[in-house]
Parts: sequence; structure tokens; C-alpha cells
Amino acid sequence: MVNVAYLYPWDVVGDPSAPSRLADLGVEAVALAASYHSTRAATPYHPAHRVLDVPYPAFYLPIRPASWSRLVPAVPTWTPADAYLQARDALKAVGLQVHAWTVLTHNSHLGAANPDLVVRNAFGDAYPYALCPSHEDVIEYCEALVRETLTLGEPDGLILEACGPMGFGHQTVHEKTSGADWTPADIDLLSLCFCKNCATRYPDQTRAVVRSAIDRTTTFSHHPEATATQKSASTARTATPPLSAEQALGDLADEVREARTTLTTTLRQRLIAVAKKSAPSVPITLHANPDPWSTGAFAPLPAGEPNADVLVANCWGDPSTDATRLTRLKTLTNEPQRVGAYVLALPPRPADPEVLADQLRTYSKAGATEYHLYHAGLASPQRLSALARALTLLP
Repeated sequence: MVNVAYLYPWDVVGDPSAPSRLADLGVEAVALAASYHSTRAATPYHPAHRVLDVPYPAFYLPIRPASWSRLVPAVPTWTPADAYLQARDALKAVGLQVHAWTVLTHNSHLGAANPDLVVRNAFGDAYPYALCPSHEDVIEYCEALVRETLTLGEPDGLILEACGPMGFGHQTVHEKTSGADWTPADIDLLSLCFCKNCATRYPDQTRAVVRSAIDRTTTFSHHPEATATQKSASTARTATPPLSAEQALGDLADEVREARTTLTTTLRQRLIAVAKKSAPSVPITLHANPDPWSTGAFAPLPAGEPNADVLVANCWGDPSTDATRLTRLKTLTNEPQRVGAYVLALPPRPADPEVLADQLRTYSKAGATEYHLYHAGLASPQRLSALARALTLLP
């Protein structure tokens, strides 16, 4: 079992105590961010600061202009341009493996500068944080990101996150969307991309069906001029909303689902081909979800990926639901592929080693053979101590 602690470069650069602290955690490897989106991060251990604002996504390795085409990642100003290399060397000096945590299509900086390349919902609304891999420019950017990370970073492993189109959920800026009372089916439908390239992949009536399904709770019933009969009809129609995107799409579901998963599969396979060519011996980890309708950092993987070494499922929710997801992912693997559980060690999880250990056992029974621990730089000393203790409680 290889347990992996996730970390940002700025957690290590400028903090001489960081490597030994990570080594004492009891993990074998660190997932060190090589490319990452914007964030506001706590730095509870760093001698120079306690909060770091990261205003835009950046690449934490030197940028060689000739290696990029239309899309070029930004250089960080809050940490050295070679922060990944500095952190890598410090971590390897204490015996830790360093895996390159590579975030792909989640990039608000490039999306805002290139609105023709982002995900758009059925109403035409753009999601600037979400590059759409239906565009060749986006795929080429992701290929360059993988190639440069492996060539310059020389990691012990490669971790691919957001290896597909991001969806509606983002949780950035000041999120003000919960009051719309959209159902999980609505969120999935709002995550379908209708950019100029994606729209042609679906049956002609798909956009209209999606818009109608999302608007079913507002048509007539909330319009000031609606008649009592119209409101009554609308209430009856919306009393039992669809439980899933598939139900909302009806006969269109199979074709729409196939279009989405094919898009993700194309990106994933091209990136794996680049990785195998650039660094044949470096193992590849995918953040994945067996649900074909999934969006976000854990891209849909309904049929597995034989050329990946590790498939990691998100385990930040209800442990029983997470375990079900892990079990489904396990059925998609072939020997010697492994399944990892992406475990949250931050709130609302308690800083209790017994509780954390019990959750880890649940994930192990579901098929996980390694734990990916989020996040060794953000966790307080109490939480980090609880996590270290939880690992020692396991068989």
C-alpha cells in the first residue's frame, strides 16, 4: 500500500520543517501540485505567513514558451517560478516519493481569456473556470501540461485531476446559487456543455429538452399573469421532478451520455499516450468517478481505463455512499491496477484518530488499497496528528 499526502509547493518552499513533518505523518509519497487552480489557503505551519491568496491558476514549473501553443499557463507571483522543483527536492531528501498532482481543464485564468473554449450550458451561459476538451486547443494544452510536468518535474508518479469537462458546481468567488432549489438532476443538466463543438454531438432537440427540464419549476407557477388553471397544471407537472438526468432526457439519454463519455475518453487516452511516451516508467493515477454523468475534478470513467495504474475515487461525503462508489470503481479494474480513496482530513471530518481510522477501514473493505489524504498543508497540527495516529491504527 502506498499512502499519499496532498500538498502545495508553497507549503514546503520557505519552510525548512515541512519535509520532516510530512515524513513523520507515516505516508510513502506526497502529491505535490504541479498545476493548480486559484485558491485561498491556510498555511498553519509556515514561518512567513498564515494565509496565502492564490488569485489565479498557475504552473509551478518553469515555462518554456516553445513547448506551448495557443494556451500558455500563468506564472505564479506568490511563490518562485520553480517552486515545484524546490519542494520536490526537499521532500525527496527525506525519503518521500513525489507525485505530480496535475489539474487539467479547471483553469479560470485561461477560460476567462479564451471564452470560445469554455463549457457553456443549454442557455448559453459560459463557465469560465471550465475549459472544454471538445476543442483541440484545450487538448493540446493538456498534452503540453502533462509533457512538461514529466519532462521538467521528473516525478515518481503522475496524478491527473479534472481529466474531462468541469460542470456547474465550482464553489468559488461568492457562490450564490443554492436559493434556486435546483435538484441533483438539474445540476447534471446544467453541467452538459453546449459550446459550438459539443452542441453538434447531441440530437437536435437536446438543448430544448434540457432547458425545459430545468425551467419546469418556474414556468407558469411563478409568473404573475398565470391563471389558476395554468398554475395548477404546472404544480401537477412539477410535483414529481426527474430523479436523474437520464430520466429528464428520456429517449435522448443514451446518445447524450455517449457523447459526454467519449469526449472524456478521448482526452484521457491522448494524455496517457503522451505520458507513456514522455516517461514510460512513471505510474499514472486518475481521479475518476464510475458515474457516467459525473462532472468536476473526478471525471467520468464508466468503463475503466486499462492504461492507468491507480483509480482514485472521491471520499469526502457519507462514508457508506463513498464506499459504494469505491466498490463500483473496483469492478472496473484489472490486475495489477489499484483503487485509492481520496480521504478528507479537514472539516467537517473530526480531528479524531479513532473515527478517521474507522472510515479508512470502511474504504479498505470497499476495495481501496491506498489512501490519498487531503490535505497535509491545510490541516491543523491537531488534525495532522490525528491523521498520523489513524494510519497507525490500521492493520
